[in-house]
Amino acid sequence: MNAPHMASADTWIVPATIQDPGAASAAPACGRPCAWHAPYVHGATFPSALSLFLRFDGRSWADALNDAGFDAWGFDFAGYGDSQRYAAMATAADASPPLGRADAAERQLANALDAIRGLAQSPLTLHLIAHSWGSIAALRCASNPQRHPLASLALFGPVVVRDGAMRANSCHTSASPALPASHTLTVWEQYRRFIADVPRGAPNLLLDRPIDAWAPAYFATDPASATRVPPAVQVPSGPAADIAALWSGEALYDASRVRVPVLLVYAAWGSVCEERDAARLRRELGAAQVQVRALDQGTHLMHLETGRDELQRTVINFLIEHTA
Repeated sequence: MNAPHMASADTWIVPATIQDPGAASAAPACGRPCAWHAPYVHGATFPSALSLFLRFDGRSWADALNDAGFDAWGFDFAGYGDSQRYAAMATAADASPPLGRADAAERQLANALDAIRGLAQSPLTLHLIAHSWGSIAALRCASNPQRHPLASLALFGPVVVRDGAMRANSCHTSASPALPASHTLTVWEQYRRFIADVPRGAPNLLLDRPIDAWAPAYFATDPASATRVPPAVQVPSGPAADIAALWSGEALYDASRVRVPVLLVYAAWGSVCEERDAARLRRELGAAQVQVRALDQGTHLMHLETGRDELQRTVINFLIEHTA
């Protein structure tokens, strides 16, 4: 793999390969040398800038990790954020199979982890944090400790295999067996997805002011978003295909090969990772140390909701616990 190059003061691009476009990793300045590193892996529909680095009232999850002594790395898969787009995203969506499936995602994350190690000036302790569909690539990398020695793995809202129980009405799946190469999502479609699992009469978990700031930042992740009517962000459809495959009973990772300490976090109202899903993954993991935490109020988008501080504390405490 060629060495990553700097695209800005805090963003590195892992060069493209024959198989994959270039992928971006970003890390804000910690303000001091850090031997503890926490790469963050995003989910199916928006990049790390809209989650790890998004500031609510002036403070982001990356800031909290920095304050705890960790360099926080936000990794964007090809087709998202600062990473390069697949060439097929510029052609008709039905001309190619879904882009960015699990095999490609694993390769890209593996190269990013190699790049982070290569950029480090000293031996480092590497913790991996992943959300939703990103947990697939994270689990696959964690199952190869010879190449990717990790101190721990923290998953929130992971996608777990189900016994053919795919939800046809889920925003992550399609009733059609043939998904396009990519698809677009408007802010309104994202917002409907964000609130879909909140019970009727429950308190609002998404405050207006942060979401109002989220919308323009979301459009900024895709330079072509303003050319669409209504404005929309284009993303690969591989994640939706992976989730549909898992929920149809197809195993996309072997959790029994994961030996590092693991944290599983799910939210009480989340439909992507329910209590039964977390319990199943807990049973399948080969790790001797597995912690399972449930957020009493929250959905699959818990990192954007009012309970995000509890999620951040839970993850950071786990990382510290498993840092030598």
